[in-house]
Amino acid sequence: MTYLPSPSGDLKLGHIFAMGGIADFSDLLVIRHTYTEDVITPASEATPAKLLTYARGQKLSGFPPNPPRTWLTFVADGGRRSRFITEYENHGEIEAERTETLRCFDLRPSELLASLHDRLVIEWSKGPRWQNTGQMTAGLPVLEIADPRRVPFEGFDKVLLRYGELCAMVEETRYADWRTALSSVQGIYLIADSNNGKQYVGKAGGSEGILGRWRAYAGDGHGGNMALREVVGRDPSHPSHFVFSILRVFGPRLSRRT
Repeated sequence: MTYLPSPSGDLKLGHIFAMGGIADFSDLLVIRHTYTEDVITPASEATPAKLLTYARGQKLSGFPPNPPRTWLTFVADGGRRSRFITEYENHGEIEAERTETLRCFDLRPSELLASLHDRLVIEWSKGPRWQNTGQMTAGLPVLEIADPRRVPFEGFDKVLLRYGELCAMVEETRYADWRTALSSVQGIYLIADSNNGKQYVGKAGGSEGILGRWRAYAGDGHGGNMALREVVGRDPSHPSHFVFSILRVFGPRLSRRT
């Protein structure tokens, strides 16, 4: 089924799937959580971490025996409004953790539609159950795609960015404070590979400081670093395992010989 925006401008969830590069809607599980005492209450507690803890345990009955690879998680946002919070990759059931009432799944955070987290709002009609396939939910109306919320910069010692977040930081309006801070200093930074535990240390200088150096990594995944170039050459998707942090910062006028 092809989903392209209609001439009238009516936007459906299926259009969002298609624009996100999702071809097979049947490999999506769309879930809507409500704020009840046995789930998550109040609304402010619906953090991705708590949703992951809750989502990975599903009842033995009423849930697909072989659920799809990608799970999209929405939460009730008043009436039939449902806000997109996060998504997970399903790596299968962990049978050793199965109980008499629950099946536990190996769910891992995904960045498939990361730019729409907490921004996309749809109308959850009476038709779909609390969970259904992408095919069954593709026709749900999109009510809102809100402006990104500004992400405050909380200090150089608190910087910890996965690669997808790094790419967003160098481009998106909501990270304006980050770009201002990172462009004002030179520094020593660390890239940790969460896949194999390896660590890479680098120094950033130049007119844009750390920001300028990290733009290079966002552009091609390796930023010209010879060791990382080899890793990315073997597996272009490998940068998704990189985590960026800062070890030390220096003023913008620091001498190269210091």
